Amino acid sequence: QVQLAESGGGLVQAGGSLRLSCAASGRTFSRNAMGWFRQAPGKEREFVAAITWIGGSTAYAVSVKDRFTISRDNIKNTVYLQMNSLKPEDTAVYYCAAGRDSTLIVSSALVGSWGQGTQVTVSS
Repeated sequence: QVQLAESGGGLVQAGGSLRLSCAASGRTFSRNAMGWFRQAPGKEREFVAAITWIGGSTAYAVSVKDRFTISRDNIKNTVYLQMNSLKPEDTAVYYCAAGRDSTLIVSSALVGSWGQGTQVTVSS
């Protein structure tokens, strides 16, 4: 089983930036896709961004496209989410996710493992 540990969340003013990291350990699968989801209070968990380990193909939610960038370091088994031009509506708990295979994980149904989550709060 894959263990995922997020870090990098915090409080930032609107317009600011944060970088989230997700370190994968345990039974890591080099061909599995990785991604980020988020859940705001009272809302369902939603897709944010995804990346394949091989090839580097990416996908983004419309609400974050051109502001967020997902990347990965295959040697460190780490995935990053660079978040720029943050808005108050980006406030949520952000979860790292590992897919069951190489398919881009654009929905929760494709996720095999979840991290514990990290809080991101954007003040206006």
